[in-house]
Amino acid sequence: MNCQELAARIEEMQPSALPRDVARLCLLLTNYIDDIDDLSGEDALSAAWREMGIRLEAATDQHAAMTDDLEVLAQRNPGEFTLDQVWTLIRAIKVQSQILQLYIGSPPVEI
Repeated sequence: MNCQELAARIEEMQPSALPRDVARLCLLLTNYIDDIDDLSGEDALSAAWREMGIRLEAATDQHAAMTDDLEVLAQRNPGEFTLDQVWTLIRAIKVQSQILQLYIGSPPVEI
């Protein structure tokens, strides 16, 4: 299987998907699985699709919460940050790392 075939299968499963969403799903799925041919079966593709959906939703939720925290921090003087606020910044870096991991397919960076 190649990316074009995977894209066609995704379009069959989700005919209303925009081309950028199909491309994004192809990228996420191929980064998730070691061998793209493992997605040739309907059950395998559905399982990988569900798993990626859960991971992406979790990362998106974490990103939204982190964005709210960072907006509050942005209104403060960095010289007056408390230890908790520094930890908020570190968590934000970890969340960004998780999202990047989904898209580039590399192992997470240890912080």
